[in-house]
Amino acid sequence: MGSSDAARNIGPPRYRPPAPRPHARRLGLVSLLMALKRNPLECWSQEHFEKSLISAQLPIGRAIVVNEPSAIRHVLLDNAANYHKDTLQRRVLSAGLGDGLLSVEGERWREQRRTLAPLFAKRTVTSFAPAMIDAAHALAERWNKQDGATVDVAADMTRVTLDVLVRTIFSDGLGSDPEEFRAAMAVYFDTIGRIGPLDLLGAPRFVPRMAQLRVRSTLRFFEDAIDEIIATRRLRLADHPHNLPNDILALLLAALDPVTGLRMTEAEVRSNILTFISAGHETTANALTWSLFLLSQSVEWQELVEAEVERVTKLDASAVDALPHTRAVIEEAIRLYPPIAAISRVALEEDRIAGEPIEGGTMVVIAPYVLHRHRLLWETPDEFDPSRFLGEARNKIDRFAYLPFGAGPRTCIGSTFALQEATLVLATIARNFRLSVANDTSVKPILRVTLRPAGGLPMVVQRTKRSPAKPSAQVSASAA
Repeated sequence: MGSSDAARNIGPPRYRPPAPRPHARRLGLVSLLMALKRNPLECWSQEHFEKSLISAQLPIGRAIVVNEPSAIRHVLLDNAANYHKDTLQRRVLSAGLGDGLLSVEGERWREQRRTLAPLFAKRTVTSFAPAMIDAAHALAERWNKQDGATVDVAADMTRVTLDVLVRTIFSDGLGSDPEEFRAAMAVYFDTIGRIGPLDLLGAPRFVPRMAQLRVRSTLRFFEDAIDEIIATRRLRLADHPHNLPNDILALLLAALDPVTGLRMTEAEVRSNILTFISAGHETTANALTWSLFLLSQSVEWQELVEAEVERVTKLDASAVDALPHTRAVIEEAIRLYPPIAAISRVALEEDRIAGEPIEGGTMVVIAPYVLHRHRLLWETPDEFDPSRFLGEARNKIDRFAYLPFGAGPRTCIGSTFALQEATLVLATIARNFRLSVANDTSVKPILRVTLRPAGGLPMVVQRTKRSPAKPSAQVSASAA
């Protein structure tokens, strides 16, 4: 698998982005606990990137890491009914998302998926392109005033994606200060994403975790803000029932399950709004952050994207298909730094995966971070090479070897929304600015539910239309 030599002849040398160095041997229990608490990306050993199946005995029972595409298809699609989210993943998602699409199972999940599907249909997503572009232009206006300054790109990408959410989901506004909302979301992800000894040792969910205690005030903030948003909208609908705004909240409140004809409960609406904020805010922001960082390390791809964007007369929904290089950069960024770094399931009944017997209760781990860098599936997997997503090279990628948005029935419902948004924002930035990593910056990826640069990403913003920037020097890579 990988790209043809012709497609990949962009120019040597290709950049090798920062990532923790895999351990020569598997970690023992104490070392594993320390790594999971510090940064779960540091728990992997070399064999995880070289073998198709790796089995281990943990305090909570047997676990198996699966890197074989047909076996992944079996777990996530062909026999998905036998594999439910495990207790650890449920613990993380239950913090505010307990009644939302990400965490419910069985018939409740099917009802919500049917109800929410029209909200993210291609036609609906396309109608939101103008709002996405307006948010990108607002970012460009801010950066125009910061020409030559150093900004935290990670923070600014969360601001622009939050702005997109305000414009597309909550056109009445957030009901609170957007910066306060952004900061609260950062605390939320950093807190619930920490895996502690009680989780790995299988302590019951009713045993309180420090992370749960710390995040309570943040959850109350979100719940109050969302309740205010919903109340404001209901008042508006009562006063003007025939003047519906074109946003996802209006669609959500009006959505009916096509089978049962029922609406979602207030708790389900609240949980799904928080799901949209978290899944559509943090993950897309990280995809943009990593894309800008990786572009800053490759003059060749920087120039390819800039030239491509200049050829597009107008940035709108139709322009997305005319920006294959821009999109390829995003797809390569989320290959190297996937929004979903690990997917875990628990087998309800015994099964076989790639010939391996699986007992009921076995945890099955599919880690896109590992899968996307696996030696058996990708050529030069640790290098930044967007050309693997162009032309014929793209067709050689197995559907179940590339899982930035998951796969099967539970694939991310908002993937089309996220890719359209990321492409339009990145194109707007590339048309107006060139970014370089600030001096003495060491970039290190850290996993806290989502995968982002530890401590942010300071970059120098330079306007290209007034004074083209010099090519950026390659940043020092921090490896564990």
